Order: sequence, then C-alpha cells, then structure tokens
Amino acid sequence: MLILASSSPRRSELLRLAGLEFTVEAADIDERLQAGESPATYVQRLAMEKAQAVWDHHKMEDTEDLIVLGADTTVVCDGAVLGKPEDQMDARRMLKMLEGRTHQVLTGIAAVSQRGLFSEVDITQVFFDLISEEEMTRYLASGEPMDKAGAYGIQGYASRWIPRVEGCFFNVMGLPLSRTMALLVKAREGRSEAQPPASRLAAL
Repeated sequence: MLILASSSPRRSELLRLAGLEFTVEAADIDERLQAGESPATYVQRLAMEKAQAVWDHHKMEDTEDLIVLGADTTVVCDGAVLGKPEDQMDARRMLKMLEGRTHQVLTGIAAVSQRGLFSEVDITQVFFDLISEEEMTRYLASGEPMDKAGAYGIQGYASRWIPRVEGCFFNVMGLPLSRTMALLVKAREGRSEAQPPASRLAAL
C-alpha cells in the first residue's frame, strides 16, 4: 500500500503516469524555512517530515506493506528560495528574478516504511527567456502562478518561456519519477538498486 503525503495534483498525476496505485493523505506540517537552512536541506527536511507525519498516523495499524511518500519542491535563484507567491505583486517579483536567466528547481523526496526512512534530493537547471510585459500581465491575470513555487509551472502557460532544462523534466513538475521509483524500491526492500527490475516496480 502506497500513501502520497501531498495534496499536489501534479504529483498525483505523475504517480498515475508511472502506473502506481496509491491514496492521498496530505500532511499538516510547518513549511517555513529555518534560519541558516540551505535549499537542499530545506526540501529534504520537509519531504521527510511529511512522510513521517503520515506514517505516524498509521503506525498503530498493520504497516507491513505500507510505504508513505513525501515530497517538497522549491525554486532557487541566486541562493534565494522562491516558494508560492503571496499575491500577484509577489508573483511578478519572482518572475522578474527568473527571466533571462538560469535557476534551479530542487525536489526532496522521502519514503517511510518498516525498513526505515529513505530520502534524496533532485536538482534540475531551468533556463528562462525574457518575458514581455503583455505576456506577464496576461499570465498574472490567469491566476496560474499563485499555487506554484517560483510562480510558474513548466507544464502550463510558462512553458513558452523555457527553451530547455538540464536534468529531470518531471522534477520541475514536482516529482522526479525515476529517482522516486528507485526510492520506493529501496523503502520496500531496505536497500538501493541503480536500476530496479521491472517486476519489483510493478509490485509497488
């Protein structure tokens, strides 16, 4: 049994794309950045806390086959963590930081099972074009950037400004699928494999 400790529709979409069956149980944790915390440590900590919180909710049950998956994604530009914008003005500020430059998208993933807590961080480089004022205004008015780290989603309107990425495309959507599948196998078996056999992935 797999539980996704996230209410993100994009993560659910990606897990279904990978052929996994799961239920969703969002974790209620404090997602504020701690003083002196690096972006990588931040997303990894939140992923672990989400997974652990949902696991703890079920720990009095039969958890022999239970795996809880947590994830957290953030956008980083010049070392600054860009979370979800507070309003349109904040979204504009973030997009002006990103345009015409390269930034990083970091996703922490964590899986908890009876075999322990396993976690990793994936990093993708994203290249952004310049954004015209007309396009900026139209995009902000759409409301699309408001629930997304860095004020954009690569699978939406903002895709027109992204000529290329270096790294996992799905990581930018919120879940690096290949690394997630490997992590789930590790949580299931208590060990890591660089290329898990398809039969083991099918069992997840």
